[in-house]
Amino acid sequence: MLIAIDHGNYACKSAVMRAGGDSFVSGLSENSVPPPMATDTIEWGGKYWTLSGNRLPYVRNKTKSEHFFVLSLFVIARELRASGEQLYETDIDLAVGLPPEHFSTLKDRFAEYFQRGAITFKYNGEPVNVDIHRVFVYPQAYAAVVPRARSLMSTPRQFVIDIGGITTDVLLLRNGKPDLQFCRSLELGVITMNNEIIGKVSAEHGILIEDDHIASVIQGRETILSAPVIQTIWESTQRHTDAILNKLRELQVDLLSTPAIFIGGGAVLFRQYIEGSPMVAKAEFIEDPKANAIGYLMLAANQMNKLLPKGGTNGNA
Repeated sequence: MLIAIDHGNYACKSAVMRAGGDSFVSGLSENSVPPPMATDTIEWGGKYWTLSGNRLPYVRNKTKSEHFFVLSLFVIARELRASGEQLYETDIDLAVGLPPEHFSTLKDRFAEYFQRGAITFKYNGEPVNVDIHRVFVYPQAYAAVVPRARSLMSTPRQFVIDIGGITTDVLLLRNGKPDLQFCRSLELGVITMNNEIIGKVSAEHGILIEDDHIASVIQGRETILSAPVIQTIWESTQRHTDAILNKLRELQVDLLSTPAIFIGGGAVLFRQYIEGSPMVAKAEFIEDPKANAIGYLMLAANQMNKLLPKGGTNGNA
């Protein structure tokens, strides 16, 4: 069974996960005893893990702890249950990804981190026994545009800009193929902006807001926040979008001479600001938050069918 996972700093997303939703916040609570009233629990490594709304701290190298492996166990268990597969004696192939700037240096380590062979754990008390057979690692951003690869082949140059939770990652495509020599990464994502807005609203208006409040205002959803608070959020979002575009320009990402495809949760939030910016000549948007995971799935399926015999080793792209 092939499972594709996008391990975002803000949320963990699967290409086809259905049971319990196809994404959840990249947050974990670790316990030495079964947590009371928990409805979604993994028992593994002598610990009990539950999903949490509190995001894990940002780390460049996600292999430094077991957290992202445990998040993957939640995805695997949910996928198995949703697909009707047995929760035991099942071979699993994983397709995952890394930011383009980190891909060359971390891809082998990332594959080894997930390729653990036979794994036994419990999901909500039910035993799960799987064999993580092969791991395929691909560049983020490029994976998100794989479904439209044919149409991109006629474009000499195009940027793919992935605005995520912590980082904004940029990849240059030349005739639809990734140029991994031209990768940029900025620590200017949605979480960075939200933290600044939360502090500003608290200091200026004396109220406590959270990420959901900010997203509701930006996307025009109903809110009980006062007009001055809403104005603060709008103005702060405009400044943050301008900061991203200005910084990209400093890094030779000229969006007046080269078209761009924006992806990621941040691109959805900032779309109206990007489209109205004088620094952007032509922008397309992929709004599906699972775009990278879907691309990993397509790339791995193609690689498995054409290149690798069953029983092969790591399938690093």
